[in-house]
Amino acid sequence: MAVTAVEVVYRGIFQRLLSRAICRTIVLAARKEGKIGTAFGRYSDSPERNGIPAKYFAVVADDPLELQETLAQYEPKAVDVSIVVDDSLCKGVESWAWYGLQPINELTKEGGTVLVTSIQESADLLEDMHVKDTPYNLAIVKGPKSFSGLWVYKDDHTDVRILGALAKVCPQLVGIDAYKETIREQWDELKETSANRAYDRVQSTPVEPGQGNPEEPFSFDMPGWETMEEALVVRPVSVGGGFRGGEGGFQPERNEVFKKWSTRTMRPVINFETCTKCTLCWLQCPDTCFDVTPEGLYDSDMESCCGCGVCEDVCPVPECITMVHESNFNDNSSQHDHWKRDRDGYMAWLEEMRAASTTEKADVGRTHGFYEVGQYEKEFEQTGVAGDD
Repeated sequence: MAVTAVEVVYRGIFQRLLSRAICRTIVLAARKEGKIGTAFGRYSDSPERNGIPAKYFAVVADDPLELQETLAQYEPKAVDVSIVVDDSLCKGVESWAWYGLQPINELTKEGGTVLVTSIQESADLLEDMHVKDTPYNLAIVKGPKSFSGLWVYKDDHTDVRILGALAKVCPQLVGIDAYKETIREQWDELKETSANRAYDRVQSTPVEPGQGNPEEPFSFDMPGWETMEEALVVRPVSVGGGFRGGEGGFQPERNEVFKKWSTRTMRPVINFETCTKCTLCWLQCPDTCFDVTPEGLYDSDMESCCGCGVCEDVCPVPECITMVHESNFNDNSSQHDHWKRDRDGYMAWLEEMRAASTTEKADVGRTHGFYEVGQYEKEFEQTGVAGDD
């Protein structure tokens, strides 16, 4: 059976149109080679609005019968290429908080490819990607992630550059000529040029079994139909108690299966030395992420934080809270614990994170939101995607 499947893993509602354009163009290009295919999304509009990672699929076959046999299942159980349009998702995908954390390469077939849009190098991305017991390839389309909204399409050529790279890493799906012809029909020759350059420049690295992040992804046991109780039962969450179980401070109880850290692209870094204990970050956080320490400071629980940036916006002290790109972190450990254990070391680390944030702003802009009219055009000029890639 000659069936080839591709998944596009994207960041909530902000990259929905981008992912749909990629999968739709795959199917249109496949038809030019006499194949048949279909594209479809998964997880609906509601969770996407909360920034939850979601997926689009494209499945291509040589004839309709093969395609129908494949689509008899809810979604592909294995894919030839996993396309990741936001590199912070390399840490894993928790789509619904029911299954726990799904490694980004979970569905990637043996010998398949994880294709990532990133300015990072393969070694940096592999620090985040969980180990797999079969070999695969890691390919990178050089460039920053592309954010858009439900009705706003950020036309920065990310879509066609991914398609050009896809033709190189998975030629059995669709060839580059079919992609170029389809791109010309849908857009213009400039986007065709971008696709062709991505085809020539995409970097691919073989990944052997055991390479990557060795940590076991967290998971939860779902109740079977025999163990479910009658009617609808919503268990209350306890109010909480002292900080880290102690007498002072306050730490709210949290649902053990509700973790939102895989939704974020940035996280807050806190300067405990300049905090005035005004309580605003604690009061305004939409996910109750902040724990109150015995001395009245506020430590963000990084497993609950979705990276919305509200705390930074409401904080009245300059640079007391700074949003820093997720690629600078390898775990969700407590910043307050670090500060208490080694103040000098923490302050030095804090300055490094601030510098990283400043570089991020200068190079590709704030990556967790739209800030001003003309922002996208400025980012386009700064990255030089059309001219160089």
